[in-house]
Amino acid sequence: MASMLLTSLRSSPLTSVQAAQFGKASWVSAELNNTSPKSKKTLAKPGVKNIVLVDGVRTPFLQSGTIYADLMPHDLARAALQGLLNRTGLPKDAVDYIVYGTVIQEVKTSNVAREAALGAGFSDKTPAHTVTMACISSNQAMTTAVGLIAAGQCDAVVAGGVEFMSDVPIRHSRRMRKTMLSLNKAKTLGARLSLLGSIRLAHLAPELPAVAEFSTAETMGHSADRLAAAFGVSRLEQDEFALRSHTLAKKAQDSGLLSDVISFKVPGKDIVSKDNGIRPSTMEQMAKLKPAFIKPHGTVTAANSSFLTDGASAVLIMSEEKALAMGYKPKAYLRPTYATPKVLEKSGLTLNDIDVFEFHEAFAGQIMANLKAMESDWFAQTYMGRKTKVGAPPMEKFNSWGGSLSLGHPFAATGCRLVTTVAHRLQKEGGQYGLVAACAAGGQGHAMVIEAYPQ
Repeated sequence: MASMLLTSLRSSPLTSVQAAQFGKASWVSAELNNTSPKSKKTLAKPGVKNIVLVDGVRTPFLQSGTIYADLMPHDLARAALQGLLNRTGLPKDAVDYIVYGTVIQEVKTSNVAREAALGAGFSDKTPAHTVTMACISSNQAMTTAVGLIAAGQCDAVVAGGVEFMSDVPIRHSRRMRKTMLSLNKAKTLGARLSLLGSIRLAHLAPELPAVAEFSTAETMGHSADRLAAAFGVSRLEQDEFALRSHTLAKKAQDSGLLSDVISFKVPGKDIVSKDNGIRPSTMEQMAKLKPAFIKPHGTVTAANSSFLTDGASAVLIMSEEKALAMGYKPKAYLRPTYATPKVLEKSGLTLNDIDVFEFHEAFAGQIMANLKAMESDWFAQTYMGRKTKVGAPPMEKFNSWGGSLSLGHPFAATGCRLVTTVAHRLQKEGGQYGLVAACAAGGQGHAMVIEAYPQ
């Protein structure tokens, strides 16, 4: 969402007066305070196949460089797949297709979906492919699964995502790579010695990976900082939102609400059964941290940003007919997938109809800026072609079990966590509709309506 808003703002930047107006905006839309009855209609359509979420799991999300540090990405994805099989009792041969998302690819397992599937014991006759779409990679994996089922090609698809930041690929410089490739082709000792003699100290400097957009060379942290400034989001507001995320996540974890987390025996280490990045702090401690990206005047810090995370997730998506035939009780229907205003319009719903909101928290500044943009008529008219604002979600319905700032954000695994969390919250809270939304690098985003399955 951060990069999506910045893409719009580049074409027509905010004035200081407009930024100040955003800074005064409330998180909660006034139109959400009305007492109009909530729609209880179903989004099912005659002649259109219902597609359901049967269940979803994830490994514990851990800070990179900790307990998972000696593993590989496919190890985590395999654990998620095996956890899903164990929880659902699903026969492996009932799965028609497997789709996984990932962002930072391990070159040895570029099609991590295939390697994880084989490792989890699926047949080599079950096709599997990997998608990448930045932080909405598993969202895209789920959308692909829905499309395969809607088209009648499949009845049961496993979708998921995995990210492993503990061991990201670090390359030699391009000049060094060219020299090494030439050495491999050299026919004579003289040719090899000549190439070796051409190596200079500067050639040995590695190319370190960065969480940055190729087209702009800007990191997500810089985007979030500029976005927060454009919408007048203060450091205090960001810290308060981050503290809220950690506090709610801790409460949910202690209450046993994070039931999608499976236990995972790390080879040579202990069993891991919970996320390790949930750390409620104090506003005083958070205020001591220095800006992480735009120094010295930025407002984005380590405390109000999501941290580098290792983890994997998996969900079982089926046609309703197939799920019921196999004796499953689905958790939710998966409905249209667009960005937030479009998905609501496509579904014929308003924000008042939504009982549960789960938005990806890449940065507190990114979330706050989006909420203020959603609350603005001016932004809706100028950048979205709408006559009136979308409206911001009421905070009592918003990420009430914590979010990416506290639970962690393994880039490609977060989408499945969001969808599974919505399904679980709808069951727990007795709601009917949930809304998932997430941002991605390159000015992209994803939104999906989830409808509770009748209990």
